[in-house]
Amino acid sequence: MKNFSFYKGWMLFCYTLILTIYLFNNTLRANPNLLKLPNQQKQITGIITNGTIPLTGVTVKVKGNTKGTVSDYDGKYSITANTTDVLIFSYLGYKTLEITVGNRKIIDVKMLDNTTSLQEVTVNAGYYSVKNSERTGSIAKITSKDIEKQPVTNVLATMQGRMAGVEIIQDGGTAGGAFQIKIRGQNSLRTDGNSPLYIIDGVPYSSETIGSTETSTTTASQTSPLNSINPADIESIEVLKDADATAIYGSRGANGVVLISTKKGKAGKTTVTITASSGIGKVTKMLDLMNTAQYLEMRRQAFVNDGITVYPNSAYDINGTWDQNRYTDWQKELIGGTAQVNNTQLAIAGGSNSTQYLLSGNYRTETTVFPGNFGYNKGAVHFSMNHVSDDKKFKLTISGGYTSQKNNQPSTDLTGISRTLVPNAPALYDIDGNLNWENNTFENPLASLQSKGVIKINDLLANAVLSYEIIPGFEFKTNLGFTDLKNNEVRVMPSTMYNPAYGIGSSESILLTNTTLRQSWIIEPQLHWSRTFTNGKIDILLGATAQQQKSNRLYQMGYGFASNSLINDLSSANSVFTFTSDETVYKYQAFFGRINYNWQKRFIVNLTGRRDGSSRFGPGKQFAVFGAVGAAWLFSNEKFLKENTSILSFGKLRASYGTTGNDQIGDYQFLNTYTSAGTPYQGTIGLNPVRLFNPDFGWEINKKFEAALETGFFQDRIFLTTAWYLNRSSNQLVGIPLPGTTGFSSVNANLDATVENTGIELTLRTLNIDRKNFNWTTNFNISASKNKLISFPGLETSTYANNYVIGSSLNITKVFHYTGLNTQTGIYEFEDVNGDGLITADKDRKTVADLTPKYFGGIQNQFQFKNLQLDFLFQFVKQKNYDYIANVPAGSFYNQMAAMTNSWQQSGDNTPYQQNTIGTNGEAVTAFYNYRSSDAVIVDGSYIRLKNISLSYDLPLMMDKSLKCKLFFQGQNLMTFTPYKGGDPEFKYAGYLPPLKMYTVGVQLTF
Repeated sequence: MKNFSFYKGWMLFCYTLILTIYLFNNTLRANPNLLKLPNQQKQITGIITNGTIPLTGVTVKVKGNTKGTVSDYDGKYSITANTTDVLIFSYLGYKTLEITVGNRKIIDVKMLDNTTSLQEVTVNAGYYSVKNSERTGSIAKITSKDIEKQPVTNVLATMQGRMAGVEIIQDGGTAGGAFQIKIRGQNSLRTDGNSPLYIIDGVPYSSETIGSTETSTTTASQTSPLNSINPADIESIEVLKDADATAIYGSRGANGVVLISTKKGKAGKTTVTITASSGIGKVTKMLDLMNTAQYLEMRRQAFVNDGITVYPNSAYDINGTWDQNRYTDWQKELIGGTAQVNNTQLAIAGGSNSTQYLLSGNYRTETTVFPGNFGYNKGAVHFSMNHVSDDKKFKLTISGGYTSQKNNQPSTDLTGISRTLVPNAPALYDIDGNLNWENNTFENPLASLQSKGVIKINDLLANAVLSYEIIPGFEFKTNLGFTDLKNNEVRVMPSTMYNPAYGIGSSESILLTNTTLRQSWIIEPQLHWSRTFTNGKIDILLGATAQQQKSNRLYQMGYGFASNSLINDLSSANSVFTFTSDETVYKYQAFFGRINYNWQKRFIVNLTGRRDGSSRFGPGKQFAVFGAVGAAWLFSNEKFLKENTSILSFGKLRASYGTTGNDQIGDYQFLNTYTSAGTPYQGTIGLNPVRLFNPDFGWEINKKFEAALETGFFQDRIFLTTAWYLNRSSNQLVGIPLPGTTGFSSVNANLDATVENTGIELTLRTLNIDRKNFNWTTNFNISASKNKLISFPGLETSTYANNYVIGSSLNITKVFHYTGLNTQTGIYEFEDVNGDGLITADKDRKTVADLTPKYFGGIQNQFQFKNLQLDFLFQFVKQKNYDYIANVPAGSFYNQMAAMTNSWQQSGDNTPYQQNTIGTNGEAVTAFYNYRSSDAVIVDGSYIRLKNISLSYDLPLMMDKSLKCKLFFQGQNLMTFTPYKGGDPEFKYAGYLPPLKMYTVGVQLTF
């Protein structure tokens, strides 16, 4: 049998294919209509979604005629079309799609976000909403799409690195910790007078701390109420920055306004979304400390330098009492644990075109990196309902949220001791598993964990908005809000936290309690009228505000208990002391208005004003008027540009000027007030005067100016915003020093000091690639700001002389100028400014170190390839920071940085660190503490950090198209690039746990 050649067979196939194509081509030339589809009318149906939920109200039209329909609340549509027709699907915020009908009768559509339609994005400006293209003020915005990609619990954490001009710093890595925020710099001399105003669904939310420094000791700052806001419930966050945007909030807008809008239900079939995730957290960066060999060599050298040849009995580390071959990495042992994080979210949403609803619940648990059974639990419930009457005149929105938190943490942060405990210290437990005291030579750090702090917070926020359109264009609206916060903090200090050898019993155990209750309500009736003319449109808003906030505080201590089992019962204490028991009431009323005129979508003028009344000021000073004017020119709408360029798609020049105020001074500060003495005298508890009366106590005033240019190129694929601002805050509310003979250290008054903040902000957004299956978007922002004290009469003779310098930033520190090491004596040396031969703080600490960041920002990249999405954000900061240095000189009974092994030992040594001492060399000890207060420890603290990364995959489920499944990975604080050696460069508090890096995986089901 003959074998068939593969080559001959392949050639035969090719010849046959070529002949077929040739014959088919000639046939088509003779009759070209063969390829045309029959042009028949038919009914086309389908479902329109965004990939997760059905979309209601999508416009569906046949291209070239007026035939059209809209999708219903299930996302379904039906339209008659021909085979050759093209259907156009359009919906605000999504890309317009064009699909040829062809032979299909069912066309399901997935709408894609229109990432380039920045001009059409609606921005919440508080009392009104405005298109991004038509706003005259400076407003930064992030949405739930950015928020839900971050495994965080505090709303401020979601904003880091994403908004120009908004500086946010995390106070620590302990669960439930707080954040600092500054919007365009520091305006007030008072550190507690720079917080922005928070508005949640139209309801002011107080950010004043609710904790006590004695009961919330684990964290670097007191308990923040902002932890009550569940990030998963947030739809968007807008930050108002300039006068045009903030003046309508009057006295409360000097430091900016943070508007938080929670999620609302959407019309469509009921959808259930379940999100579950689990993750771990670790400390971002450990210090490079000495090991046992390095540490003991340092100690031996210190004794040699001090001329001591016999080690004292208390030098357990070096005299042979402790094992000199033992090594323990105490950072790994005490703060190197792994925090476990679990989060579950359930949301049910849906409704008709007239009524929509949303109900969601969230529960989160988070353990700590410390040894022991500690943790943070947080549960939240959120509800929202929207209703509109059939005639579209009456509208009702109701929303509410309730959050419950329980934070069980050790009273002592072990970070500090983990950095100073010597590496050859004994084991933590003895052979029986009990705490090891090593024959009373060792203070076991785990003993401090017997002292615990428990914080319980319950927070309710409710809001209702009712509106009625009286006649077309004329609407009456009322905003109603209520908040109720209850904070209960308990710190126990049982006798078991001490070495049993001390003989301390429960009669010396201590219980500290702090209870804070805060309630507020607000009523805001408003009238809104708008009308469109041939060449323009006018909007007028008039409103009034009535608000009240009542706060109660009770801080007590119980001392001595019959048994430690009764330590949580204050009534069981042998002695009870009341340190604080007060009630404060804050009342506020205002009238506000806005007039906006838009002429031909080219020129826009916006006028806002507010007359405020506050109970925090004395007679004749309670009322003040604030206002602003903003203007914009949309030059891209000019004919000469529209007709002559295709590159520029959008161009706007805007500017604003106005005044805002600040009343963040606490209540009753203008009054002469008294507090209870707390202890009886001859059977009677007396009163102590704490404040002097000042009837001239008035408002701080902040004058703001901004100019900005917004440009879009190539259909907004490149969108650039550049803004320059100048803010001046005057009439500063501070304590004016008084002579001691008055019995008071100061009196609250207005100081004729002026603080200036100037800066430039740049925001760039680029759509790099936009294809059907792949797109890539980049968002970049950078802010460079400068803070300066312009004037301060009598500064040199005031108590603020060591804190501030005219012409310098408020965020400065005065330090000695380090001139180097004396190679002969091995002692640090400093500049003798006044030449008196002595180094003293008041005469020689004159060098000014500015700790204000020179610039900061972030760059975010978003990639989408089919069902795979990758999003990551790099945050960067250019700044100075304090280097880590131990509290005692090298050579003492404390561990030190490994770099300090390079210390001076003999005459002629040129080393970075002075000679070691156990503390008996007075000259070396003094030089060390001067060194800690010199510019030698002010180092480059700049960093670039992979702040957030999110990788998700929409799993295709062919068996059920109504079920959506998303798998995701999220990370926070994953990598940091920095020259800083003192730990985490973002962190500002030595001795407290730095921020954690988080790794989270999860799944989201929608059906």
